[in-house]
Amino acid sequence: MTMRVLPALLLAVALVAGGCSNDDYVAPRPPGTSDVADPVTAAATVAAVQDAIAAGDGDAAGALGADADASTLLAALVANAGALRLGDVTLRYVTETGRTSGSDGWDGQVALTWRVEGFDAASARTEVPFSFADGGATIAAVGAGQGRLPLWLGGPLDVRRAGQVLVAAAEPAQARRYLPAARRALEQVRAVVGGDTGLVVEVPADSAGLHRALGVEPGRYDTIAAITAPVDGVAVEGSPIHVFLDRPVYDGLDPVAAQVVMTHEAVHAVTAAPLAQRAPMWLVEGFADYVALRDVDLPTSRTAGQIARQVRADGLPDALPATSDFDPAASHLGAVYEAAWLVCVTLADHRGEGALVDLYRQVLEGDDFAAALRAGFGWSERDLTSAWRDRLADVADVGR
Repeated sequence: MTMRVLPALLLAVALVAGGCSNDDYVAPRPPGTSDVADPVTAAATVAAVQDAIAAGDGDAAGALGADADASTLLAALVANAGALRLGDVTLRYVTETGRTSGSDGWDGQVALTWRVEGFDAASARTEVPFSFADGGATIAAVGAGQGRLPLWLGGPLDVRRAGQVLVAAAEPAQARRYLPAARRALEQVRAVVGGDTGLVVEVPADSAGLHRALGVEPGRYDTIAAITAPVDGVAVEGSPIHVFLDRPVYDGLDPVAAQVVMTHEAVHAVTAAPLAQRAPMWLVEGFADYVALRDVDLPTSRTAGQIARQVRADGLPDALPATSDFDPAASHLGAVYEAAWLVCVTLADHRGEGALVDLYRQVLEGDDFAAALRAGFGWSERDLTSAWRDRLADVADVGR
């Protein structure tokens, strides 16, 4: 699994994860069996939850809770599924995990599928731990411990729609705050790349919720503003791709920067960039910033200030940004993304925006970059590098 992190101000994250195919589901071998676990009863309880979601019956789901908190959560899952208009919702008991609670409680893995109707072309798939009680007849908790916990399973959601934009927030009355930026982002993306793909933005309550939704260790993305990722972490064709906001960071941005982040993320989501395996990272991230900054009246001192300072200090780079340069632990990360943006600006200046869009689409679809560059721009990678270095020299006000 590879993860790609962007700076918080003008950039975003594309998280790419390898996984099994859509048709193959491999359950992990249980670490052991216990006298407490009753998989038959648990499977029936899980099936009853699925039936309640399909029927939109929150009371029926709530009746399966082991206590008041669990009942409230299960009823909320039904409400969330309705508000999101989820389709293909299935829940299937898979196995116990080996963790028990008292004489009649244990944790088991439950396989789920779901998709947001009208937005997701295919269903997401993942496993979530369920805590069972009363011999498996009731559910005490969902998602206990670590691992991926889809936002709609974590508690009540506030869901807002506007045309082909959907925002789901884990905090009450918060979705409307992010809806205008998401709508504007989709408009900006379509103005450049066209298409009719919609946009889903998920807003966990805090950074911890973000990490649970993505299934990554706590703290990994504490300093980023947003992430674009396959909902279930599986990077295969058709995987649902949503934008996830990190509220503490995103909410701290000024309005212009926040819109740039949202639009950058929308580029990734609408073009399914997290699924691209062969595209150079500088093209994926540079193009997203090209679209996000296209209609923004910001001076170059802000949009390319970090790379300009780096060039003045260290001289012009010899090559286009490498994939390794985008490692979140790398130094001068902001300068790397600014440099990638300037590569795309250089391309657009040479043959026009349409040629840049065509190059981006072709390479994302798997075409060889060098061949596409030669066909669309009449340049080799060496030619592009030379022109980009000229651009950097102008921005930094240094000589070649």
